[in-house]
Formats: sequence, C-alpha cells, structure tokens
Amino acid sequence: MKLSIVYSTQQTNFQAATFSGGLETNLSKIANFGYDGVELAIRDPKLVDIDQLSILVEKFKLRVPAIGTGQVWGEEGLSFTDPDPKIRKAAIERIQSHIPVAERFNAVIIIGLVRGILQPGINHTQAMEWLGEALEICCTSAKPHDVRLALEPINRYETSLINNVAQGMELISNVGIDNFGLLLDTFHMNIEEPQIEDSIQQCGDRIFHFHVADSNRWYPGAGHLDFGSIITSLFNTGYTGFISGEFLPYPDVDTAAQNSILNLKRVLR
Repeated sequence: MKLSIVYSTQQTNFQAATFSGGLETNLSKIANFGYDGVELAIRDPKLVDIDQLSILVEKFKLRVPAIGTGQVWGEEGLSFTDPDPKIRKAAIERIQSHIPVAERFNAVIIIGLVRGILQPGINHTQAMEWLGEALEICCTSAKPHDVRLALEPINRYETSLINNVAQGMELISNVGIDNFGLLLDTFHMNIEEPQIEDSIQQCGDRIFHFHVADSNRWYPGAGHLDFGSIITSLFNTGYTGFISGEFLPYPDVDTAAQNSILNLKRVLR
C-alpha cells in the first residue's frame, strides 16, 4: 500500500485539508517526507492551472490518487440535495467538471459534503432521491473516461445523509453503477461504526479510497485507534490503493505530516 496526504490547491476554511497554499513548496515537502502521492482538494478546476499542477506532480514523482471536492459545499454551498434545483444542477455540473482532471491523473473523485445535509422542510426520502439522481448522472458522465466516484460516509455531526458503511453500501446498491464506491475515513468510522475492522470487511471491493486520521482527528498515532488492526483489515479486503492522510495540521503541519508517515510506515512494516 502507498501513502498520500491531502493538499488543497486553494486556501480553505476546512482545517483537515492538511496542506494548503505554496504549491511547489508544499509538493516538495510532501515528496521529501517520503509520501508516494498527494490527494488534491480542488474546489473549482477552472481556477487551477492543471498543466502546471501536472508538471509539478511529475517533477516530484508523486501520484494523485484522489480529487477532493468538499470545498464545493464548504466554500460555495453547492450540494446535490439543496431544495433549489438550480443549486443542485450547479453542484452536478461542478462535479462533472472534475472528470477531465481525474482522468488526467487517474484519480478517484471524492463525494464528501457536496452531497449536502437534510435541509429544513425537506424529508429524508426526497433528499435521498435527489442524491441518488445526482450520483447516477455524475457516475454515468465519468464512466466513459474510466473515472470512479467514491462517497465518504461522514459522521452525524457534519451531515444527516449517509453517516456509516451500511447506509453507504445500500446507496451503492440503489445507484447500481460499478464506478461508484466508498471512501472510508477512520475519524468518521470511529464515531459511527460499531467495530471499524468489521465495517471495512463489509465493504469488500467497494472501497475506492481510504483516509486516515486518529480518534482526535490528529495524525495517526496521536490518538487511540489501532492502525495495525485497521490496516490489516483493509489489506484483507484486497485493497491495493492509497492510504491518504486527512487530519488537522497540529501541532503544526510539518510535524503532523512527518509523524503520520513515520507511524504508518511502522505499521505497514
């Protein structure tokens, strides 16, 4: 298994986007720390020089396993489940605009909080219908480009839609498209799953990407999660993708990134 870490191509209010700003400086750091890849958080591809980004990723011999889209919701309020059909349409179009970028880097597109939350006056059934429709449109658009989408179950304190693995697997069944799977995140799983390792096993080959953060959302090793057991369970599903660090940059970003890779490499050995 290879290791990556999150880098936001634009400044963001989302604290767990571990690196942000200073593109070349930060990609150099990430490579020098020993990471194999960099997960790119991209709010709007139109605002990013993808050619320059590609050149620098190649320069530092990094791979891009996934494209994060959470800032589409966090910075702009676009979501698949907004009561306003214009906002739902704009959210779908934004995710579709990530497809050429994902194709270029052979990356998964992450569906995080762009799924939205349950808005006042909207019942859960209606929200899930909108979510399923949006995912079907986006997955269908991505399929000819061999691009996969991975929805992240996110804890109940951040959204009321798809909090755990069981709900995520049910959604996969309902959407019924083979380029749609899950991104699992150990921070959220620690809140929502009865037993993290069992929930990983339930996903099997539907795990398209994997995030690590410890129980306190600091780097792996700073909390109480047993990453040896968790990663063994992940390995036993046949997963061969990246393990990607998405955690708070505490006590500072460089220390967090270095401690994470040291601890994860120790576990992987």
